Amino acid sequence: MSARAHTRRDPAERAEPAAVEIQLPWWAIALPAIAFAALLLLILNPVDAHAAGGEPVVTHLFERVRELLASLQ
Repeated sequence: MSARAHTRRDPAERAEPAAVEIQLPWWAIALPAIAFAALLLLILNPVDAHAAGGEPVVTHLFERVRELLASLQ
């Protein structure tokens, strides 16, 4: 029965991998942060959101779901 021959590994492979340094451009952090802040402000004060005229469609959808659930009971 033959035994496996042990191959030598590079000492660098046995050592723990070095920390990977990631550098992002400034806009990769700034733009999502600005978008998050704008959406947060719209959630906190929905009166400023003038894009939707009248009642939101989501309200009608929730009313229909509530009516459907009430009719099933």
